[in-house]
Amino acid sequence: MTILPAEGGARVAVDVAAAFVAPKPPPTRREDLGRRIFFDTNLSTPPGTSCASCHDPARAFSGNHGSTCGVAAGSRPGHFARRNTPSVLYLKYVPAFHFAFADDDDLVESPFAGLTWSGRADSVAEFSRSPLFDPDEMNASEAEVSAKLRGAPYASALADEFPGALETPGGAVRAFGEALEAYLTSDAMAPFTSKFDDYLRGTAKLSPLEQRGLAAFKSSKKGACAACHRFAEMSKRTSRSMFTNYGYDAVAVPRNRDVPANADPRRYDLGLCERKQTDKPSSAPQWCAQFRTPSLRNVAVRERFMHNGAFSKLRDVVAFYNTRGTTPSRWYTRGDKFDDVPAKYQDNVNVMSLPYNQAKGEKPPMDDEDIDAIVAFLETLTDEPYRSAARTR
Repeated sequence: MTILPAEGGARVAVDVAAAFVAPKPPPTRREDLGRRIFFDTNLSTPPGTSCASCHDPARAFSGNHGSTCGVAAGSRPGHFARRNTPSVLYLKYVPAFHFAFADDDDLVESPFAGLTWSGRADSVAEFSRSPLFDPDEMNASEAEVSAKLRGAPYASALADEFPGALETPGGAVRAFGEALEAYLTSDAMAPFTSKFDDYLRGTAKLSPLEQRGLAAFKSSKKGACAACHRFAEMSKRTSRSMFTNYGYDAVAVPRNRDVPANADPRRYDLGLCERKQTDKPSSAPQWCAQFRTPSLRNVAVRERFMHNGAFSKLRDVVAFYNTRGTTPSRWYTRGDKFDDVPAKYQDNVNVMSLPYNQAKGEKPPMDDEDIDAIVAFLETLTDEPYRSAARTR
């Protein structure tokens, strides 16, 4: 067990040694600076919240900062992030936001990739500003961050790596973002040490239950999960199996009524169509209520699931996909189907793809044993340092 030091006094225990299947090069100076910034609890206002507070290394760099409502707590009491915190592992493989043809016979291009649930940033450096300056998250300003970076224990190293950057608030924030990007896109943040990776390499075998789960995951007559959570089972190049196509979909997750802001019935998260970029046509009404398909790597370690944190159990997520169409009242408990999507955008909800296209009252495509098997398979996607956390789910 290794103790990772965090600026501001906090220390995090992670079994780092187990994360490596082969020797990794030592971190560069820029990567190490990014790591120190990531764990620095002094950068928020008030101090006490770091990037790692929500992207917890013990939870495969996802988390909730002590919140129990499904979205992470901010640096100030009573303030919460808007969306569930995704893992920041494997960010180096996320392409920039773009439109492309999903299949060769498609006539219309679809949106893909970009960072966050709505693809609103194309780089870690660009995105890092969002939680840092969000009043409901780290609640900082450029001037505050600049001053704190100049007084940080790593200020001299930061000034050496980014000459002149600390002389202006804008330069300091750019150095902040570029150092974080170096750390979060480093080889250390893409470990590929799961049981499934070993299975791809031919050094591990799946159990009968995990094999059944893999079969149900792939089957178009059962889970049909692989249609969006894509992987390359025949390739030993583990980076080809990210368990996402980086596409967008409107699956109409139930409204998370535990989130304080959702007490306002007029409050909705519209996802992709809220993107601010004007050079990429993602703001059309047809993209409202769509969110990016997340990677399923380390999914069993997460504390909450879906963009709004509506689910706290992985099994419930699989069951939701299986029975959203056949037993909607199980999920939309107040009687309003698709209750977290405004009525004018409910035609965007995917009701055509398997298993969403099952009619109310029909037999679901999977039974309880299939669901349990898929969950067992998803647990094989957990990297080595986090497997004990997965076993507590």
